[in-house]
Amino acid sequence: MKSSENLLVFAECNKEGIHPVAFELLAKGKELCEKSGSALHCLVLGNQDTEILDLQELNIRGADEVFYIKDDCFTWAEECLYKENIVPFIRERNPHTVLFGATNFGRSLAPRVAAALQTGLTADCTNLTMDEDGRLIQIRPAFSNNILAHIKTLSYPQIATIRYKEFQEAERDEAREAKLTVLEAYRKAYEGATVLESLREQEFDITKAEVVVSGGRGIKRKEDLQMLQELAELLGGELGVSRALVDGGMISSAHQIGYSGNRVKPKVYIACGISGAPQHIAGMKDADLIIAINKDPSAPIFKFADYGYVGNLYEVIPQMISGIKNGVQGGEFG
Repeated sequence: MKSSENLLVFAECNKEGIHPVAFELLAKGKELCEKSGSALHCLVLGNQDTEILDLQELNIRGADEVFYIKDDCFTWAEECLYKENIVPFIRERNPHTVLFGATNFGRSLAPRVAAALQTGLTADCTNLTMDEDGRLIQIRPAFSNNILAHIKTLSYPQIATIRYKEFQEAERDEAREAKLTVLEAYRKAYEGATVLESLREQEFDITKAEVVVSGGRGIKRKEDLQMLQELAELLGGELGVSRALVDGGMISSAHQIGYSGNRVKPKVYIACGISGAPQHIAGMKDADLIIAINKDPSAPIFKFADYGYVGNLYEVIPQMISGIKNGVQGGEFG
């Protein structure tokens, strides 16, 4: 596909509005466009009125033009139907680069779009830059975070997913001109599985939690996660886990912290029975305060912790829960 001089950001949205990863993508997209002399476009699909979604915010954050494909068929975020509308849009406008957020939905949608366009996709990038020829350099960790791979896509459009909270959000500039184009859906139904009813709400977003209590291989049974859940709730936080517990079928991947899961930046991160593999550290190392509890004094997690406690989590966590409930002050445990 011959590319034009524009870079496209896909802005994911739901009933709560625009996902904040879109504002991070706009910040990086603006930086790339300034280097390449490209226009920065933004694409949104949804069924809500433009005022409810506040699409002007995308212009304020740096988009030169926002395209909104609006239809009731987008009531549910269904990847195949989204793909059937994004692909023809891209073919019409031929952006040289398309950026998706590496959310659960973005990770499912982007490869479908790339496959339909017969182009490459670099997933879970941590940075993007451009070479002297204006070709996108996609940077992501590889081999358990031991190296940073620099990847170029030889076909167009160049497509990448970028992890949430990798970049600062684009700054607001209310003096920017708002340019919004509302489009009709290219396709309103997909011949395959059809969503008839949503039986449950979308799972929580752990990336927004200010306190995360996480369990690792030190958790022996699924039922034992309940004490970590209780501690998290007492602290006003959420329950996280390492990949081992997700792979073991103890809990859904929505709780997974790490390179192949979610990246979090909470005010407090409590690692319980987590050894500290590089894959997990990549997802929580930017927490303001890290507390590690592990019975192995040589566990790598202690190298990253602000505070560490060598002990059995099955003894420590119940004491913490009891202490919080009874108003015990710091230093009174044990």
